[in-house]
Amino acid sequence: MKNERTETLTGGLELQGLRRELQRGKSENLGRRRAIIALSLVGMAAMTAVALFQTGVIEHLPDPPIDGFDSDKVNSSDTAYVLGVPDGTLSLASLAANIPLAAFGGENRHEEQPLVPILAAGKAVVEAAVAGWYFYQMPTKEKAWCGYCIAGALCNFGIAALVLPEAKQAIQSLVDTK
Repeated sequence: MKNERTETLTGGLELQGLRRELQRGKSENLGRRRAIIALSLVGMAAMTAVALFQTGVIEHLPDPPIDGFDSDKVNSSDTAYVLGVPDGTLSLASLAANIPLAAFGGENRHEEQPLVPILAAGKAVVEAAVAGWYFYQMPTKEKAWCGYCIAGALCNFGIAALVLPEAKQAIQSLVDTK
């Protein structure tokens, strides 16, 4: 039986090599990319609850028994709907998009496909800035905290920090090829 196609569609590693690197590779970049996937999933869990509330699937978000927490208020605010769609649904989709970006390419993608880590870094930095803006809105405008939103923001901050080293290597790779 002949192997139909052994290269990835983007022309990178052979499929077996890509699979081996993604599953068993030990590079620092792969370790960070795995952490990005894990943080994205944690953030998605938090934003799933928010999206369910904002779209009426559930009627209440439980809060910790700490003064100042009112997730229902924060996630029902005008700020949460200012883009014409509940912000939790956008955050959920954005966090989900991190997973294929982090899984794309082998251990040396910063050299072989440098635009991918650069794109991932740009996306993550913008999202961390947006998360910071929302984080600021909770105590200043909404006068309440949302634990789900705090978890999502922390995940976005962590993801941004994790993508930067590989993006720096990718930029250096592009500079070195000129």
